[in-house]
Amino acid sequence: MSEIKNYTFNFGPQHPAAHGVLRLILETDGEVIQKIDPHIGLLHRATEKLAESKPFNQSIGYMDRLDYVSMMCNEHGYVLAIEKLLKITAPIRAQYIRTMFDEITRILNHLLWLGAHALDCGAMSVFLYCFREREDLMDCYEAVSGTRMHATYYRPGGVARDLPDTMPKYKASRWHKNGEELGAPATRRELRELKRKNSNREGSLLDFIEDFTNRFPSLIDEYETLLTDNRIFKQRTVGIAAVSPSLALQLGFTGPMLRGSGVEWDLRRKQPYAAYEHLDFKIPIGKNGDCYDRYLVRVEEMRQSNKIIKQCVDWLRKNPGPIKSDDFKVSPPSREIMKESMEGLIHHFKYMTEGYTVPAGEVYTAIEHPKGEFGVYLISDGGNKPYRLKVRAAGFSHLAAMDELCRGHMIADLVAVISSIDVVFGEIDR
Repeated sequence: MSEIKNYTFNFGPQHPAAHGVLRLILETDGEVIQKIDPHIGLLHRATEKLAESKPFNQSIGYMDRLDYVSMMCNEHGYVLAIEKLLKITAPIRAQYIRTMFDEITRILNHLLWLGAHALDCGAMSVFLYCFREREDLMDCYEAVSGTRMHATYYRPGGVARDLPDTMPKYKASRWHKNGEELGAPATRRELRELKRKNSNREGSLLDFIEDFTNRFPSLIDEYETLLTDNRIFKQRTVGIAAVSPSLALQLGFTGPMLRGSGVEWDLRRKQPYAAYEHLDFKIPIGKNGDCYDRYLVRVEEMRQSNKIIKQCVDWLRKNPGPIKSDDFKVSPPSREIMKESMEGLIHHFKYMTEGYTVPAGEVYTAIEHPKGEFGVYLISDGGNKPYRLKVRAAGFSHLAAMDELCRGHMIADLVAVISSIDVVFGEIDR
């Protein structure tokens, strides 16, 4: 029998589980991992440097493209930092809208994570189910911002616009012809199907979101039926990359990675922002800190997010009001004011060309991002552009712990571990 040899080789960036931009240098003893050295930077786009050359109100769009699965949460961290330096607070209705969209974003993030994690562990169907629900939530993004992903919806002093009274509807098209010749009139069956698809889109955005929150718990049950007690899934995740509470704290874990190890730390409770202090929700925590516990924590987080969204919808229905600051130096006047008043025109021109000046100072703000603590350290020199911007990416310290997590495990377990830490390289490489 030949002796087992030590190998040093690359895992990724071509490997399907390596997101196309992660290179791990593995040292193995046969199939057992001895050491992992992550090489990052393949998606570095100099976001923090670019922000230094753009006025504050024109660099919000860069934040969407950091963690491009949790777009509005990134915006929230940046906008809060600007608001803190400006010493302004968004109106209460805007706070509730932000909270609702933060939780919609959390569900979007966890659905993509759940589908990809299941796929990495060998389960195909869950991926398709998760994307079915993501479509509805992407439509909510599109309804308020006009785009499905990079919304740029949060603004210092509030949000860009109020929630719409109508939802986009499906229309008859050639793709709904069921194999008939193009250009033929829609059949009764096709029209019935179209009516069924539009049944929850007849009212406002809040009606649509409420319908989603009523359906979603049973859909989470479907995912759990497929995975939670699945023998193969448990063999791939139970006991893999277990992290004790003390080690999780030492490694700088936050979010589901820290809560999966049994540490109850959630910025929405410990350092409340937006409207979280007025809402009722629980913080799920794990016991063993392994891949399976991190899965359970994120699934329960989706249920709690659903509960928060429901409460926000109820409050927003009963409380109309302003959705952005009435200080025209930090939020532009409406088209009517701009066209009718000279001051309005000047404010609009100044805002759109050079933005607004932010008092000199430095500030750090953090939010409970779906992946952990997303922090923004912002320095202003009194000008209209950031002097320095530093983003604390939630996934960075999790990826840095790969060596600690995987040592002694098999190469096959590495795939489950990478997907369980929920890495997105837009924010890690920045």
